[in-house]
Amino acid sequence: MNAVPLTNAQLEINQILARPPRSLWRDAWRRLLSNRLARLGMAISIFFLAMAAFVPLVFPYDAKTDSDLVNQLKEPSPEHPMGTDEQGRDVVNRIAQGAQASLGVGLSSVLIAVTIGTLLGLIAGFAGHWIDLVLMFLMDIMLSFPGLLLAIAVVALVGPGLRNSLLAIAVVSIPVYARIARSTVLSIKEQEYVTAARCVGAPSPRILFRHVFPNSLSPILVQGTLGIATAILEIAALGFLGLGQQPPYPEWGAMLADSVKYLTSGAWWVLLFPGLAIMLTVLGFNLLGDGLRDALDPRLRVD
Repeated sequence: MNAVPLTNAQLEINQILARPPRSLWRDAWRRLLSNRLARLGMAISIFFLAMAAFVPLVFPYDAKTDSDLVNQLKEPSPEHPMGTDEQGRDVVNRIAQGAQASLGVGLSSVLIAVTIGTLLGLIAGFAGHWIDLVLMFLMDIMLSFPGLLLAIAVVALVGPGLRNSLLAIAVVSIPVYARIARSTVLSIKEQEYVTAARCVGAPSPRILFRHVFPNSLSPILVQGTLGIATAILEIAALGFLGLGQQPPYPEWGAMLADSVKYLTSGAWWVLLFPGLAIMLTVLGFNLLGDGLRDALDPRLRVD
């Protein structure tokens, strides 16, 4: 008996069924790397992260002794590619050393905020009832204040310093992640696989952390990546106001504050290069976050 030839549509279906299944994360990584802007953001972010991680180890730095009053406000030259500041300190070295403070606070504050905010959002969305009401009421109170003003109030209350700035930025960011986690849980907990887990007698903590939490990670990861850029801007703002890293230790926002008064005298480099460092870092994490959002969006998934 002769076999009936397959149509083009049937052949295409058979090819799709024959393909090995790809995980969501592997497929997202592939699409993230195919995005040019995301690759650019990743390169910028990795560059500044490597600067923050390795420059202080390779080039030990003592801010208390790093001054050369003979070379005050020298223009960019082969010896000092970005010039020197009002105390004769090399701007390149100060930017590289200050990356540890700016990026360290940005990453640490986001990590704290994501951990606490996600946990609160998971509990509120999954438990519901009065627990959800109380937790989200507290989050709404915090969201009613502008984030930067609330961070300034917290730092002013506990005192200036890098550690207090980190905690202040983390605290004001918690409601954002709590709200995102809660909204995601509310939609996921009604899915069939969660109902099936309940029917077989799985305990609530197992359902929450085994089934609900892994499927709610995508929007939290995207917001966390974008939140790093926001945290860097906030620590720069606190440093500019004198509430962040205290002198003589370098931090990009504090460097901007110290250099503003010299702009009219023609020393443009002391303001330009720290500002560029902040701009490029924020741009890098924003591009990476946008690319990650597109890569994790299941509606954009193409087999």
